Amino acid sequence: MSQRSLAEWLTRLEGLHPSEIDMGLARVRQVAERLELLQPAPLVFTVTGTNGKGSTCAALDSLLRTAGQQTGCYTSPHLLRYNERVRINGQMVSDGALCEAFTAVDQARADTSLTYFEFGTLAALWLFKAARLDAVVLEVGLGGRLDAVNVVDANVAIVTSIGLDHQEYLGDTLESVGFEKAGILRSGRPVVSGEQHLPNSFQKKVAELGCELLLRGVDFGWQSEDGDAWSLFAKVDGSQHDYHHLPPVTLPRDNLGVALQAFLRAGFSLSQAKVRKALAAATAPGRLEVRQINWRGRLRQVRLDVGHNPHAATFMASALAMEKCERVAVFGLLADKDLAGVHAPLKGLFSQWYTAPLDSPRSRPAAELAAYLSEQGEQVQACGSIAKALQCALDESEMDTEIVIFGSFFCVAAAILWLSETSGELIDG
Repeated sequence: MSQRSLAEWLTRLEGLHPSEIDMGLARVRQVAERLELLQPAPLVFTVTGTNGKGSTCAALDSLLRTAGQQTGCYTSPHLLRYNERVRINGQMVSDGALCEAFTAVDQARADTSLTYFEFGTLAALWLFKAARLDAVVLEVGLGGRLDAVNVVDANVAIVTSIGLDHQEYLGDTLESVGFEKAGILRSGRPVVSGEQHLPNSFQKKVAELGCELLLRGVDFGWQSEDGDAWSLFAKVDGSQHDYHHLPPVTLPRDNLGVALQAFLRAGFSLSQAKVRKALAAATAPGRLEVRQINWRGRLRQVRLDVGHNPHAATFMASALAMEKCERVAVFGLLADKDLAGVHAPLKGLFSQWYTAPLDSPRSRPAAELAAYLSEQGEQVQACGSIAKALQCALDESEMDTEIVIFGSFFCVAAAILWLSETSGELIDG
């Protein structure tokens, strides 16, 4: 048993490797082979994409558990606690379990240097293997081809979307991003794509490997029905399956469709009632998440979204357009993100912007955000912190105005912590 606490382990992991990101599989594969982790469960789903990975993983995990499977789900980053990254049967693993896994990886790596993410990925695989699970869902951290998760061969590969982000690692064209994400494909195995406009580089890899491609809008998708109801369709062995009268859900319907198609293609089936139950139960904090808070004796609505790139901003803009109301924004962004690209689809959607710095050395200054937004004709106020920005937004807007908090995981995490403190109730990430 490890003598270090989880906090001590995480601090140690941050200093083990000279760089935060070091793309490549040789080092992590070497350690995975020593620990026999290359097949952590009989069934593996690998999920890549510019946006939508977290919600797709949550929905797929919910479907698998509803079908009676013992599951593991690995996602990143976390909002409040590292434990959020590793879930077994829907529950975060304990501090003690993580410390035990870190100890096992540390002993096996010997003098092999691992990044924080590589170490954490191996620890998650170790926990999944030890739990003797039926299926695991693995979210790719960055790109696909050279990401640590890609040491595992997926039975079903999933790509949620393809857009520009992390250009310093993935390239500055959709073709280069598509090539990196196609790295998770395996010969003769299916790939489910939520991206309808796949780059030629991705399609070429599909053809080279002889993968079956299941495409949103062609093989699966969703449609609105009367009222708030909606329906999904998906194909299994060439036959279309329809799921009608689905209830309101908290996650994007496109991603729920991706998860259902992957689930069905893996050979599972559920009744209409159980599909409804699984999709309604799927949650991923910080993905266009709506929460009600009591502020000065009145209920106020806030919406949290971790989106931090132009693709995510475009999706958020379309989602907000479906529900007309007065809105103000609480906004923080990292310096390496595309400010102009994030703002463009959201221009004019908020009556007021409140900018704030993030708890990261890579944060873009609030004054810099405010200056740019002001130049674009927005009403904006720079604040000293996300907490202060949120407080100003609540105090200076009408009671029926929605507060939209977005721009980064750091932004949403800070908001959740402040909301927890002010409400007196722990709001789990």
